[in-house]
Amino acid sequence: MSPSRIAFAGLLSLAVAMGIGRFAFTPLLPLMLRDGQIDVAAGGWVAAANYAGYLVGALTAARVRWSAGALGIAALLATAGLTALMAVPGVPVWVALRFAAGVASAWAFVATSVWCLGALARAGRPDLGGRVYTGVGVGIALAGLYCLGAAAQGASARSLWLQLGALALVLALPALHAARALLAPAAATRASPAAGTLPPGTRGLVVCYGLMGFGYILPATFLPVLARSLVDDPRIFGLAWPVFGATAAVSTLLAGWAARHASRLAVWTVCQASMGVGVLLPSLWLNLATVAASALLVGGTFMVITLAGVQEMHARAAGNPTGPVGRLTAAFAAGQIAGPVLSSLLLHVPAFATHGLALALQTGALGLFASAAWLWRQARPSSNRIAQEIPHAR
Repeated sequence: MSPSRIAFAGLLSLAVAMGIGRFAFTPLLPLMLRDGQIDVAAGGWVAAANYAGYLVGALTAARVRWSAGALGIAALLATAGLTALMAVPGVPVWVALRFAAGVASAWAFVATSVWCLGALARAGRPDLGGRVYTGVGVGIALAGLYCLGAAAQGASARSLWLQLGALALVLALPALHAARALLAPAAATRASPAAGTLPPGTRGLVVCYGLMGFGYILPATFLPVLARSLVDDPRIFGLAWPVFGATAAVSTLLAGWAARHASRLAVWTVCQASMGVGVLLPSLWLNLATVAASALLVGGTFMVITLAGVQEMHARAAGNPTGPVGRLTAAFAAGQIAGPVLSSLLLHVPAFATHGLALALQTGALGLFASAAWLWRQARPSSNRIAQEIPHAR
């Protein structure tokens, strides 16, 4: 199988796992609100269940005694089925299904990183790895545009869940074929008991990465809802999520250029601060301009931060980086859980019921600004040294 086909299969795997398995709920939430199936507070708990599942999946992926190819196949098939089952009504059912979908999407993300990037490295084309991660933004944009078009035709949220489940299965077919073909050489590695030990000086990176998860997940969950509060036309408010995903896809391609002109920590710092601005804006002035700016600033930075953070941890973790990168991913997942939970708790407090989401956004922005300041201090003395020691990681 050619490297370009492997990269394309990995792209589609991440598009299904993340764009649909993790984030299909975001463009569908305003439609579920429109149909009277759920309220914003309950939506926060359903979203939090998915992020809790992602945390569990991130912590358990390396412990599942399957090869990366087999784990990826199972996770993608589960993603399609669990998405379609969201057509079954009831908040408790949705909580359970979104939790399971979170586990499946984490497994698919980890498995794809192993079988796809490993195959590209063996083929001598590791440079194609950046294309693989555009799948996250492509999947988000595709799911958002699909929901936008269907909603404009009057489709119900329930029917859209069934359609997205079928779409996930169709899109996953090339990835299923590639993962099966690469099943033997892509066997999952087993981390040693000490593999989870963090390298010196990286605990702060883990905290910053977790704060990014907390800050970005609020607009990532509620941007279409905020847009819907301004205009009830799904052809307009539904654009917020496709713009978010398209910006994420483009930013991943630009990340390689940025890495050639600045250190990873410097890129991470700028993106962390820019994301803070994007998170803060809708909480101060809620209009279509700030919602659009938030989609651009948050969508355009979260995947760049993901790449920079994982690459930085890889560079600092000599030998086996699986455990340290897993800790990074777990912190990210924990931050994603805290965001929707905080917003739901605030919305249930009578004194904060009208502006609980704004307070949660401001809290997330504060964490992003504080972590950006810490990263900036780290970037100045260390960036040149690390770049010189491990130039290939850039």
